Amino acid sequence: MSTQAKFNIPMDRPYIGEEEKQAVMRVLESGHLPQGPVVKEFEERFADLCDTKHAIATSSGTTALTTALMASGVEPNDEVIIPPFSFVATATSVLSARANPVFVDIESDTFNIDPTKIEDAITERTKAIMPVHLYGHPAQMEAIKAIADKHNIALIEDAAQAHGAEIDGQPVGGWGMAGFSLYASKNMMSGEGGMITTNDDDLAENARMVRNHGMHQRYFHEIVGFNFRMTDVMAAIGVEQSKRLTEWNTKRSDNAEYYNQHLEGVKVPQVRDGYTSVWHQYTITVPEGSDRDTFVQKLQDRGIGAYVFYPLPIHCQPMLRDQRPTCDTPCVHGFNRECPDLPMTINLTYRVVSLPVNPFVTDDERDYIVETVNTLAKDL
Repeated sequence: MSTQAKFNIPMDRPYIGEEEKQAVMRVLESGHLPQGPVVKEFEERFADLCDTKHAIATSSGTTALTTALMASGVEPNDEVIIPPFSFVATATSVLSARANPVFVDIESDTFNIDPTKIEDAITERTKAIMPVHLYGHPAQMEAIKAIADKHNIALIEDAAQAHGAEIDGQPVGGWGMAGFSLYASKNMMSGEGGMITTNDDDLAENARMVRNHGMHQRYFHEIVGFNFRMTDVMAAIGVEQSKRLTEWNTKRSDNAEYYNQHLEGVKVPQVRDGYTSVWHQYTITVPEGSDRDTFVQKLQDRGIGAYVFYPLPIHCQPMLRDQRPTCDTPCVHGFNRECPDLPMTINLTYRVVSLPVNPFVTDDERDYIVETVNTLAKDL
């Protein structure tokens, strides 16, 4: 941070209050640390938040998605349709289920998967569609569900960033299966952890078996499963955090609305009619041809924890370079392989910037962010 910075405003401010500390101490003093009664309480609370019949706690958001995929019947060499503009866990969860990710381009306004492009990517091997509610704004689930139902394929929401987001008043998480992350930077957290939600009894039972070594009865392993369980220590934090989610999401929304009204020289994010974003990230878009990276560095030099989510699309990550046929023309990131045609993803990758929107941003900090962005945007 520059010594000239007026503030030091981090992107995230994970909150651990006295309630969380006392809840953890109660678990430690009980002597029951693995998955137990506190996990069950957390699952019940989370199901209530999402208005779903079931919530199944896991060890991380990634294992939640992997478990949901396997519980939905995704098998080796099946295909799962996902957007390339997301955190890498969207793809690695597919790979962990020994399936293949198939990338579909995104919308320009919400950064979410474009439903109009999904059907062109469906093949006889397609087993699931996994849209991402990126930055806390829900994907177009009604349209996506219609496609999934038409082709009889599973629908799994990557809701890692969307705790409490809604479509026409209905919380995300109940369209098929969903996987949430409870990592420390999320709108509510348990330090690490994940949660699966569903209204389907059979899918819920499958998920519980996958997360617990494939067992329904102890030491009788009916399917391939793993140790994806949450501990009572993690759940104790989550229980207390769940009590504040609505308050924190409201503050994030207030911050986002203030930015939308006062920022100039950049494209501000919008919310689709009938949708409620929970603003996990507040992401602006700089004009085409701008030096986005220098802009971000100048914001950081002035004490604003601006960040790029995400600087390299998933389909361009080095881990996937061997999963595409080689070609004579390197892709835009220099890997000598054939890239899918995903122009909106490539365009926005070089233009997005996220600003601090966490519920602990003060009014003075918010004013400073607006003033600084507006000043620097004049030179974009």
